[in-house]
Amino acid sequence: MFKTSSLSAAALACTLLISGCASVGPDFQRPPADSTVPAQFARQEAGLGEDRSTLTSTDVREADFWRQFGDAQLTRLVQQALQGNHDVRAAIARLESAQALLVHSQMDRLPTVKMAGDATQQKLSIDQLSPGQARSTRAYSAGIAANWEVDWVGRVKRAIEVQQAEVQASHADVAALQVLIAAQVADTYTQLRGAQWRLRIAQAADQNQRDTLQLVERRFAAGSGTALDVTRARAQLNSTQARIPPWHLQVATLEHRLAVLLGLSPGALIAQLESPGALPKVPASLTPGTPAELLRRRPDLAAAEARLHAATARIGVVTADLFPRVSLGGVLGSFTLAGGDLFTGSSANHRAFLGIDWSFLDVGRVRARIAASEAGAAQALAQYQQGVLLALEEAENALIQTQRTRQEWVMWGATSVQRDEAEALAQRMYRGGTLSLYEVLDAQREQLIAQEAQAQSQVNAVRSNIALYKALAGGWPRPSDS
Repeated sequence: MFKTSSLSAAALACTLLISGCASVGPDFQRPPADSTVPAQFARQEAGLGEDRSTLTSTDVREADFWRQFGDAQLTRLVQQALQGNHDVRAAIARLESAQALLVHSQMDRLPTVKMAGDATQQKLSIDQLSPGQARSTRAYSAGIAANWEVDWVGRVKRAIEVQQAEVQASHADVAALQVLIAAQVADTYTQLRGAQWRLRIAQAADQNQRDTLQLVERRFAAGSGTALDVTRARAQLNSTQARIPPWHLQVATLEHRLAVLLGLSPGALIAQLESPGALPKVPASLTPGTPAELLRRRPDLAAAEARLHAATARIGVVTADLFPRVSLGGVLGSFTLAGGDLFTGSSANHRAFLGIDWSFLDVGRVRARIAASEAGAAQALAQYQQGVLLALEEAENALIQTQRTRQEWVMWGATSVQRDEAEALAQRMYRGGTLSLYEVLDAQREQLIAQEAQAQSQVNAVRSNIALYKALAGGWPRPSDS
């Protein structure tokens, strides 16, 4: 450490250093568009709506996707989750921590100022005294000291840049988690309503087959049936009844999951959700936009890009250690042996200095840290590029899933209607004596299978739209005002 007491020399050095200020390390540049990003989605044109001219894509910040399902209770649950979910609250706390650290790093641009004062009294040994020196003495001092690092190679600037990027990443993390939580609530709610629907189907089939068994038993008692008919009818009823407990179990576990997603105890929503409700509506049509729009919209990719920015700026922070660290400082104070003379002109003292601190023999360690930081930036770039591919894959999968589940739902809906008609006809023919019990039981079994498949296909259709929202990070289309 080298110092000079000359204030004018320090001021001159400061001027020269500031005028030559630069930032070491690479400047961040956004990753270029990858040649693997297509102009449009491969599945974009198939089965995603009939009339595209009346619809427009909307940014996630302007559209709450869950409102498009026409379910007021779902809307309330999602809004509660975005306020009360503990993972979201933790992400917001991490954002606030990053913002505080940014303020801390920005303070490094300013001088560090300290105030100090003391009063001392000492009594020396007789053997310590010089001729004429008093054995007991008192001393009083007070002063202000300031020290400022001259950011002549941009170390502080790069450190602030790192923290600014971390704040941006934390902002994006909150948005990504909100997208995830909203999608999880909507998906869990849809599964719950689907499980309640399947439970009602099984209970209705149970009652229908009970009626059939009673009819078969009466006929057997009257001598017009067989024991085999009774056994078959009872076996089919038992098989249907065995479907009911698993659906009760699934309803309960889904109610518990929803409550926890909202930041509540598992049993908090039982009374609210126990009454079966209709399944959320499947949106009529949607437009996914382009892959390039997707990459700009997804908050997880924004977070990955911000962390790449931070990793790039860290290279500059460690590179600055190759250069001397220059600081300016000064002390303004007062020192006296008499308390009444403190802060008088005769007791004033001051000192200014220019400090240079450079561990030039530590270059090997510094270069090792630079190499590690460069490797960290390369890792962040690879993670960002992998995130792009995974986002595109997720969107493509959601698009084809939306298309195919919609088709399956339509087909099973028609099949279920036909199976209902076939079962009713079989019942009439059996009662009229023109059809055997075997055909009736077969018709009831196929009816139950079709009803369950129809319910599950509609659940899948709604869930696929939720998955598409999650993949596209919002932006459901809405009717144009024009």
